Amino acid sequence: MTASPSTDTKTPVAPVAGQHRLGSLGPVGLVLAGCVSVQFGGALAVTLMPRAGAAGVVTLRLVAAAIILLLVCRPRLRGHSRTDWGTVVVFGIAMGAMNGLFYEAVARIPLGPAVTLEVLGPLALSVLASRRAINMLWAGLALGGVFLLGGGGFGHLDPIGVAFALGAGAMWAAYIIFSARTGRRFPQADGLALAMVVAAVLFLPIGIVSAGTRLLNPTTIALGSAVALLSSVLPYTLELLALRRLPASTFAIMMSLEPAIAATAGFLILGQSLSVPEAAAIALVVAASIGAVRTQVGRGRARVKPAPEA
Repeated sequence: MTASPSTDTKTPVAPVAGQHRLGSLGPVGLVLAGCVSVQFGGALAVTLMPRAGAAGVVTLRLVAAAIILLLVCRPRLRGHSRTDWGTVVVFGIAMGAMNGLFYEAVARIPLGPAVTLEVLGPLALSVLASRRAINMLWAGLALGGVFLLGGGGFGHLDPIGVAFALGAGAMWAAYIIFSARTGRRFPQADGLALAMVVAAVLFLPIGIVSAGTRLLNPTTIALGSAVALLSSVLPYTLELLALRRLPASTFAIMMSLEPAIAATAGFLILGQSLSVPEAAAIALVVAASIGAVRTQVGRGRARVKPAPEA
């Protein structure tokens, strides 16, 4: 699972045609590295759950990430309006809920299917925001993928895990909305750091009640910090660097590959193999996500198309 920063950024001026391909390899590599980091961090989190439980792992991840981001960003606390603080608080709530629900999901169902179900949230947001007829095709592909993933009824997947994954998807959509709003109200990554603190403070009591003194185990703290670095700090940093040179539309398309990357991480680290229908389901959802993003990009270009000369 990813919790990536807002892509509501200005698209940089395109480089000279002869340099475009070589120049784009850098940011594309950064985004791919961020995607791999997030999903392998999620796989590491699954191995940590027997030590601290899902809520404990989320608490460790959020607290460690909040501390690191505060030290790195040193956000300014003064000079913000009540609306600014309200936005960052809701952003933090969405971030904490997204992480909590997702980790509860991967504690019950394999990583690949969990991310596939979760990505339906941003996909639904993209389809609803576009309101174009072709998006019915992307929605149909995604629903076909969900049907395949569930085998006609999710009989082989824990229904509670499925519900948690879908809930995480809804929170991911909310995260995207409030990430963009926070990015417009706070400079650099200040809003992200403050929202991470909100999420950590809200989730800390849940983690303490759930995991108790297990959170104080040095090995558990070290592994939780590693999860925070892999799943939050490192990918956020890589994505922010990439977005300075990479169009947001390209970034969004690459984010659509996360279910496939998650399935790979689950296989390599957790030994979670996929059946043929599950692999086909992930492919359908990835295709639907890419199609929805490309449709939005095409619509945006049509809006800015220059008028013909008289």
